[in-house]
Amino acid sequence: MPDKPAQPDAARLAVRKTYKLYVGGAFPRSESGRSYQVRAAKGGELLAFAAQASRKDARDAVEAARAAFGAWSSATAYNRGQVLYRAAEMIEGRAGQFAGEILAAEGMSMTAARRTVAAAIDRLVWYAGWPDKVAQVAGGANQVAGPYFNFSVPEPTGVVAVIAPAESSLLGLVSVVAPVIATGNAAVVVASEERPLPAITLSEVLATCDLPGGVVNMLTGRTGELAAVLAGHFDVNAIDITGAAAGSRAELARLAAANVKRVFLGEDDWAETPTPRRMLAFTETKTVWHPVGS
Repeated sequence: MPDKPAQPDAARLAVRKTYKLYVGGAFPRSESGRSYQVRAAKGGELLAFAAQASRKDARDAVEAARAAFGAWSSATAYNRGQVLYRAAEMIEGRAGQFAGEILAAEGMSMTAARRTVAAAIDRLVWYAGWPDKVAQVAGGANQVAGPYFNFSVPEPTGVVAVIAPAESSLLGLVSVVAPVIATGNAAVVVASEERPLPAITLSEVLATCDLPGGVVNMLTGRTGELAAVLAGHFDVNAIDITGAAAGSRAELARLAAANVKRVFLGEDDWAETPTPRRMLAFTETKTVWHPVGS
């Protein structure tokens, strides 16, 4: 007679995962070895442990983003759109997992969590359609008095630090990251401190959706600590401080002024119907003169 299936042990303790960072296309531990508890919004149940990134981890993420920027910014707009669309497809395939994480992180109902995942997928698809259209919206052919052509062309700013919204663990995150990479920038993202699990799962999606390693680097940990490092980093070209605490924004802007990096304060515009505004915030206009007939 075959053995009867083992009955679950009521006294068994669940094994909680200890997650890592996502830097340069890999999943390293924090160099400090630190981690912190992630708990459910309702009831305070221990869900997992997230890596607590250090200042060095933030600097390593900036290096990875800079190394990836050249190839990603020179990729065709069509290719960037296809990669973003593939990421949306993969989130769709893991919608149940994302919904469960959002339910625990934000304390909403499962119905609301599923709607949030659907909205994040739709938002990513929306941005996936934009890479080959930004030049038509933000660029142009300018009239000049002389035998020349004069063109204005939008180009990516470079390495962009993104402080993700603290209250929206997936939709807010997608809404601030997608416009940065759609226009050819590389990003260093500080995920929601208290609700990092959807960001960690999104990192797993990005690692397998043909996005080159280093284009998006995901840090979990203390937002205040990491935001200050990135705002003052001289190889960061712009910073989106949407998710920073209101009391820290002036100090972050002061630190950013040291290398004249662009500061974008979107506040809660991510929750609204998307517009090209966020993409254009991280582009710069290059003007090209070309002689007629050459």
